[in-house]
Amino acid sequence: MASFYLASLCIMLLIKFSVTFASGNVVSNKLEKTCIDGVTIALSFGLYLNSCPEAEAIIFSWVESAVSQDPRMAASLLRLHFHDCFVNASHILFLPSFLLCVNKYFPCLIFMLNIFQGCDASVLLDDTSNFSGEKTAGPNLNSLRGFEVIDNIKADLEYACPQTVSCADILAIAARDSVVLSGGLGWQVQMGRKDSLTASKTAANNNIPGPNSNVATLVTNFQNLGLSLQDVVTLSGAHTIGKARCATFSSRLNNNNNAGVRNSEMNLDFLQSLQQLCSANNNTTLANLDDMTPSTFDNHYYVNLLSGKGLLVSDQVLATGDDDNTREIVQNYVDDPSLFLEDFKNSMLKMGSLPPPTGTNGEIRVNCRVIN
Repeated sequence: MASFYLASLCIMLLIKFSVTFASGNVVSNKLEKTCIDGVTIALSFGLYLNSCPEAEAIIFSWVESAVSQDPRMAASLLRLHFHDCFVNASHILFLPSFLLCVNKYFPCLIFMLNIFQGCDASVLLDDTSNFSGEKTAGPNLNSLRGFEVIDNIKADLEYACPQTVSCADILAIAARDSVVLSGGLGWQVQMGRKDSLTASKTAANNNIPGPNSNVATLVTNFQNLGLSLQDVVTLSGAHTIGKARCATFSSRLNNNNNAGVRNSEMNLDFLQSLQQLCSANNNTTLANLDDMTPSTFDNHYYVNLLSGKGLLVSDQVLATGDDDNTREIVQNYVDDPSLFLEDFKNSMLKMGSLPPPTGTNGEIRVNCRVIN
């Protein structure tokens, strides 16, 4: 009976957590509590001030060095954090399992919580004999980069303060630093995540939005994490920096296959320039996601969308698809650049607060590529 009450309490807290995120409210307290495995944990600001006071300076130094050598690395490190956090099963999946358990409530709750990975550095794990890692999933294969930068950061942190700073926290802090070094706003990163003990190639394939997604698909992927339609548009603004391969936007080159982009609003000159760029049938050729200011974190990504210059289908549909709500948000960010920067900061805090593992479901890895 005690297990039943404990499980019920965790479920209520998780429901409250989901409703809060879905409503678009940003947690502003210094401490955010999450119930996992019957244990209440907290992400907090300034967690390493005493245990590893140089942690953020070490991370920033490595990110700064990497970005100075390769400006594209800022987008790559930001993307690592995105793809790490998005590998989750929908939190509503626990309901049928819970009801089927009858007299075994608590084991079922644990099963559900193991599915809900959150921002846990699972994306950094190499394949093992026990699981296929997320690096070889469709959205990540030959696409994700920056793993060596994370390795260098972790090595320095292990020398300064062994097994103190998690790989998941490194990803969150490096993402923030990448935005700052590209001209965006900074924010205090909540810390205290644990690193996962496994990874899921299947979950990565199923949950990370694809480059040809329409608005409905994007909204579903985001809502499965408790993120809102506004978060869809806001976090898509990360594409104001970085590049993409021809293979990821090949459908933009086909006027009859633009996944919901209105034909009347296509920028034919822009599409022709992409066709010329990719004419050599080399799918690895790169194009800037933001053609105006490709290495600067600003609102020009949204200006491009209104001009029909979104590189990916999943970008362009936000402005010229069938959803007037997303177009209105895009217009707001075009009209007010500071609004985008502030909203992006808040949406990153929301995404970065997705429940990480804790206790027996998590650890502080010594090497981010393998479990201890």
